[in-house]
Amino acid sequence: MLPVDFTAPQSNQTGVTETELTEILPTAQRFALAYAPAAVRADVLTVLALDTRLAGVVRAAREPVLAQLRLAWWREALQDAAAGTIRAEPLLGRLESWREETAALIALVDGWEAMLANDGSGTAGPLAMAEGRGNAFAALARVLQHADCAGEAQRAAIGWSLVDQAGRTRDPDHSAATLALARARVECRPRLPRVMRSLAVLHGLARRAAARRQGDLFGSSGALFAGIRLGIIGR
Repeated sequence: MLPVDFTAPQSNQTGVTETELTEILPTAQRFALAYAPAAVRADVLTVLALDTRLAGVVRAAREPVLAQLRLAWWREALQDAAAGTIRAEPLLGRLESWREETAALIALVDGWEAMLANDGSGTAGPLAMAEGRGNAFAALARVLQHADCAGEAQRAAIGWSLVDQAGRTRDPDHSAATLALARARVECRPRLPRVMRSLAVLHGLARRAAARRQGDLFGSSGALFAGIRLGIIGR
């Protein structure tokens, strides 16, 4: 009998439904996904679900080495997918139409791996992870035939990500430092097309939270109403 590959993620090899993937998303991402146009919802959900799966690897890590092995599995699997070989993991199967753009998602794996080495004393880890998310959303913009706004999508994702990380750290000094870095990244309002409305919601909520020196996107009164307005009109 062959040994079990403990580096591979455990999942239902027969496939997962969109409802199942949506349920694993954090509250803010699930809220933002609700405003994705039906035609692009599948691709937006795939990016958000991949990000959530990678975050789970890092946050559940008791031994950094094991987490690194699991992240290495994802890195190699994305490399294979970019080359046209899809491994038996339902989430990867959703990337078949991405072709070479799948390679951009490797930066997301690298970013989450940087969080493993983050000791809470600086912002290098959150910034690396934010840049990984930025690359992922830039790739999404290109997949959705909006390469012209890839740079805007990248900047928007970086700003949202830094605020998100500021809200997740338990160290108040580290949270404040990350939030200070975030405020410089979310001041400008990106010009994003309708197909990137979910990202516009996340960035808008992050911009609002950062102005109030908060890391929780729904941490203040009026945040829900602001999120609904962002979802409807994009600003």
